[in-house]
Amino acid sequence: MKEASTLREEIATWQSLERRARGLVDLADMALTEDASELEPELESEREIVEKALEDLETQAMLSGPHDGRSAIVSLQAGAGGVDSQDWAQMLVTMFRRWGDSHGHKVRILDWMDGDEAGIKRADLEIDGTNVYGYLKGEAGVHRLIRLSPFDNQHQRHTSFALVEVLPVVDDAVDVSISPEDLRVDTFRSSGAGGQNVQKNETAVRLTHIPTGLAVSVQNERSQGRNREIAMRILMARLVEREMAKRREEEMRLRGEFVAPEWGNQIRTYVLHPYKMVKDHRTGHEEPDPDAVLGGELDPFLTTWLRESVGRER
Repeated sequence: MKEASTLREEIATWQSLERRARGLVDLADMALTEDASELEPELESEREIVEKALEDLETQAMLSGPHDGRSAIVSLQAGAGGVDSQDWAQMLVTMFRRWGDSHGHKVRILDWMDGDEAGIKRADLEIDGTNVYGYLKGEAGVHRLIRLSPFDNQHQRHTSFALVEVLPVVDDAVDVSISPEDLRVDTFRSSGAGGQNVQKNETAVRLTHIPTGLAVSVQNERSQGRNREIAMRILMARLVEREMAKRREEEMRLRGEFVAPEWGNQIRTYVLHPYKMVKDHRTGHEEPDPDAVLGGELDPFLTTWLRESVGRER
């Protein structure tokens, strides 16, 4: 029913655009036979609206992957750089949260581990909405920040790294099964915020998928059952993404284009000093305002990556 509803909305949107485009043609015909100066402002305004709507629909049409229409889990991990990288990882959390909020998506924290002095060591966010995974899947990889460190007494320039993973939120309709004998469950006391009850009881849960070695820890909720439920959701998403990554890797290796999203292979650099710029190293797209990008204005990077990735597939 959910899929049918989505398809009905897509059809209605295209039909509405078709009607508007026909109206634009009729308006242009009128301008040829009547006083064009009077119709020109309306014609130009309508043309811009139709053109923008078409661009948006073209971008959505690129989201044709098996899980592109789903919500996403965004996992962030601080890398090399100590407290600066932990602070950087938290800045990226804010960036993705603001992107989600600006598009009307529901954003919530699934797991969070504070840094030693500031920032975070890691965090998992769920961004709930249509096509979220399709738009954000290109954000997976290493993000690099260059700035004057606020944690350095001499205020020197530092380079920080953080790893971003983007996973599709799977449901019961997806063919993902985890055999009980393949799963190891460990419980421990939460080290996060929450008060004395969290510290006294072993509410935190770590799930390990023995065949693959994948492990997920969740400690944000007060209930052990709730933490286990969230951990299972993340583990299933990681297993789906693992299989998808294998297929992508094989396809890209055949084309000779594969670059693993690992340390040393940063996908984007955010420069705050000595000049300001954000550059995506895969597409070459640049934006001159890092503050706007870190404030959630990611769409230029997302759409450019989508267009180029579709071009490579063709």
